[in-house]
Amino acid sequence: MNFHTRKWVKPEDLNPNGTLFGGSLLRWIDEEAAIYAICQLDNQRVVTKFMSEINFVSSARQGDIIELGMTATHFGRTSITLRCEVRNKITRKSILTVDKMVFVNLDENGEPAPHGRTQIRYADEAFARYRESSRPAPQGVVAVEDERLAARAEAEALH
Repeated sequence: MNFHTRKWVKPEDLNPNGTLFGGSLLRWIDEEAAIYAICQLDNQRVVTKFMSEINFVSSARQGDIIELGMTATHFGRTSITLRCEVRNKITRKSILTVDKMVFVNLDENGEPAPHGRTQIRYADEAFARYRESSRPAPQGVVAVEDERLAARAEAEALH
């Protein structure tokens, strides 16, 4: 699971017990999950369809730094299913888990649309696609093969 987003628990995020208000945390989770789905499906038109049982296992207090982790667990024809964990950044103690969050990919008319994805996309892959699309078109077959070899060598050097 990748933990990307961190939040600092502030006074406005607290409930009357002095712990993190569940509604604030759920808003952060839904936003993070939507961003994750958008990045995975390469489409800004996604909607939350379903969220499974939410299991609060510990609390966070003012001043704590928490981190939100997301991972894709299933790719449907028009949907993506995610799992979420929230933990304390310092202690690594789990605060909450959501085993299943389903997002639906929409077309320009707001209708469910196939997305064609079958596996997790990582940031370095997205960056490589961006770099490739911003390069001028190569001249001739030899140049195309040279570009492929250079890209492969660069990718291998990074890993």
